[in-house]
Amino acid sequence: MELIIVKDYAALSQRAANLIQAQLTWNPQSVLGLATGSTPVGMYDALVKMYQDKAIDFSQVTTFNLDEYLGLGQDNPQSYYAFMHEHLFKHINVNKEKIHIPNGLSEDIQSECLAYEKSIQLHGGIDLQVLGIGHNGHIGFNEPNVEFEAKTHVVSLDQETIEANKRFFDSIEDVPKKAISMGIKTIMKSKRIVLLASGEGKADIIAKLVKDEISPNVPASVLHLHENVVIIVDEAAASKL
Repeated sequence: MELIIVKDYAALSQRAANLIQAQLTWNPQSVLGLATGSTPVGMYDALVKMYQDKAIDFSQVTTFNLDEYLGLGQDNPQSYYAFMHEHLFKHINVNKEKIHIPNGLSEDIQSECLAYEKSIQLHGGIDLQVLGIGHNGHIGFNEPNVEFEAKTHVVSLDQETIEANKRFFDSIEDVPKKAISMGIKTIMKSKRIVLLASGEGKADIIAKLVKDEISPNVPASVLHLHENVVIIVDEAAASKL
């Protein structure tokens, strides 16, 4: 596990974008695992600028998103489908047929999970997976005490996660209580993983991730078992290391 500490959020975002640029330079047909939430927004902004400057090409890329809220359709502005198109996809030359995001309105959720998992496998797995980290240590929507052997599955969101996400909704009652998420086992099969964390609010969980032993209580701690993980944090998030 490699730990990179940078000055601030802008530096973190650019460093993460540079890693993706290097990945696509090495393999233009890469399969990227992408994350939502506030942390990767700066990285997506940097990638859009790189594309506008003709410094990166997404035409052969395949993407898989980590998760989607259960019960939200693609036209819902709070869906992760909408988030990804707003912050990245509509600004770059990615092939829309190569974008994969779980269907939160699927009539058969278990079949949706199985099909998503199979699609990742059929594309050869994920070359580079971007992760954020929740205050409770979740990656994707894999909450504390998740089974490390879980593949793409339906998860019930912890109250802490619901509280953290209410800022994106009109009220806490509007925050979905469940989601479809890649499982820990799915994430761990990625060839390379890049985890991003910014701000003092993430300092406690980053300290736990780096210093403490592996435990389902901190789902991200499983990353210690992966042979190619890069953690990029700004000085605020690293303040308790």
